[in-house]
Amino acid sequence: MDSPMCLVKNADGELCIEPEAIDYLMGLKQKVVVVSVVGLYRTGKSYLMNKLAQKRSGFALGATIQSKTKGIWMWCVPHPEKTDHTLVLLDTEGLGDVEKGDSKNDAWIFSLAILLSSTLVYNSRGTIDNDAVEMLQYVNELTETIKVKSTTDNEEEEEGTQFMQFFPNFVWTVRDFTLKLEIDGGEITPDQYLENSLQLKKGYGKKINDYNVPRECIRKFFPSRKCFVFPSPTTPDNMHRLDSMDEAELSESFREVVDTFCSFIYQESRMKTVIGGHTLTGEMLGHLVTTYVETIAKGNVPCLENAVLAMAKIENQAAVDEGLAVYQKGMEDVKALFPVDINQLSENHLRSETEATQTFMKRSFKDENEEFLKALVEAISNHFADLFKQNKDASENKCKALLENLSAQMDQGMKEGTYATPGGYELYCNHHDNIVAQYRAEPNKGVRAEEVLEQFLKGKSAESNSILQADKKLTENEKKIQAEKKKTAELEQEKAAFKEQKAEIERRIENIGKGQEKYLKEMKKKMEKERKQQQQEFDRTLDRRMQEQEDLPEKAELMRQEIEEIKKMNQLEMDAITQNQKALLHVYKRKAAEHKKQMNALMVVLNERSQAHVQVVEPLCMVMTLLCMQHSCDPC
Repeated sequence: MDSPMCLVKNADGELCIEPEAIDYLMGLKQKVVVVSVVGLYRTGKSYLMNKLAQKRSGFALGATIQSKTKGIWMWCVPHPEKTDHTLVLLDTEGLGDVEKGDSKNDAWIFSLAILLSSTLVYNSRGTIDNDAVEMLQYVNELTETIKVKSTTDNEEEEEGTQFMQFFPNFVWTVRDFTLKLEIDGGEITPDQYLENSLQLKKGYGKKINDYNVPRECIRKFFPSRKCFVFPSPTTPDNMHRLDSMDEAELSESFREVVDTFCSFIYQESRMKTVIGGHTLTGEMLGHLVTTYVETIAKGNVPCLENAVLAMAKIENQAAVDEGLAVYQKGMEDVKALFPVDINQLSENHLRSETEATQTFMKRSFKDENEEFLKALVEAISNHFADLFKQNKDASENKCKALLENLSAQMDQGMKEGTYATPGGYELYCNHHDNIVAQYRAEPNKGVRAEEVLEQFLKGKSAESNSILQADKKLTENEKKIQAEKKKTAELEQEKAAFKEQKAEIERRIENIGKGQEKYLKEMKKKMEKERKQQQQEFDRTLDRRMQEQEDLPEKAELMRQEIEEIKKMNQLEMDAITQNQKALLHVYKRKAAEHKKQMNALMVVLNERSQAHVQVVEPLCMVMTLLCMQHSCDPC
């Protein structure tokens, strides 16, 4: 992206998405790290974003008292330190703009920045005093503008623990800082300066409560905090041309802090994740933006859980489509070779099916009850059934054309009466046997070679018998012997055709068994991955809460109880996930076992008929019928 574009438009206090920016995100398949900057208008937010983009200009810098950025602007650039990742920079409309005069609008802008970010940069000017903290009033209102879950049994728990699991890292940047970083004569770091500014006052009463509430909210919602203090970059007279000044013209101490700030953001800002620990691509971020903004536009409160579920449905359907496309592409090479034998077709099917499943598993998440995985299985099954039929048809057409070409001379001899003479039957049999021999010698006839030959021989049976009976050279006894010999040959050909069909059935059953094993293996891998992501999410939350316990010794007992409650809730949630996964695996294994039992029963019947030399009419269709019951397809 060469320059920033508007992502969320703010027109007369109404927020709406910009389709062009959403389209750009929809085409972005890389994982994203999202950094948003918020703060009062005219405090230099855009300058920091331009530095993160490693550009001198891009986001508009205002040189007057008017706010330049309206809504939320986006700039997507290659991540400087993470290969194959995109750094998404979001520059937000300045808070507290007197021309706007709508604090509710500011609250929505602030909430969107939090919902979309991996790291939230809060930019202010001067010092972190009580006024600066109170300017973050929107933090106090977060429980009114954001919901984590659609329903909860404990509203108080939702306001604290659940929020901190999904909120971004918090970076406070203080611009034009002129004080010395000292407390009681001792030098302190910017981080210590921030933490000291967020210390709670002891005591009771409205004044103390008003002082403590915003600080408690910052601590509660943003346990991961960092601070940078920037000296003035240049003289006041030069501030209006800050974006055009050479680096050498800027204060050296200012440049050092800017470099440190940028390095920290590049190295410490994590990939954007959602509930469950799933990392987002640009495309998924586009879906989130759309959902959140449309929810706000309708006058509703954005809900993380609902937004993620809505995004999961879109993403999982895309995963089904992508998986099917991988399967179809994988089968193109073998399709170009039709007709092929059942082994070659099956090997390509199993390989392509595995690649398709892995592609689906890599992209999908929150696939409740494996609904979308089942859809992929069904789609692959239907496509394979269609390819199977195409291969059969190609084999049949090739074999029929081959036999028609090989038997043309014999057919011409029939028309000319070549075989209607004494000894004609022997000549006819020689020509007949030669046709069969040449047919069998032809390679790559496909899966219906024996079946088509059987049909051909049956079609010639009446013709052969007519020549036999008319041949005056043969005695009646010789005719009976030849007729019996002919009948034996036809029976052998029936057995060969049946053996061919039976091999198809056995390979299909083998394919299904292998496919089920692979699906089960991929499901287990996916479930284990999701469990690990869930556990990592919990561990991060627990670490943050324990850090808070250390930072606020006056609330140690209350926090200890909260930590125990967090552990209890996590255990219950993990147990529920485990039970659900076990139930899904049990159902899948049971269905697979039932299907295997049906297939084995069919094979017993086919083996019995094979041993008894009984002709089976369309035995493959019997198997296809059972497969249809499992995969809802119609191959026959």
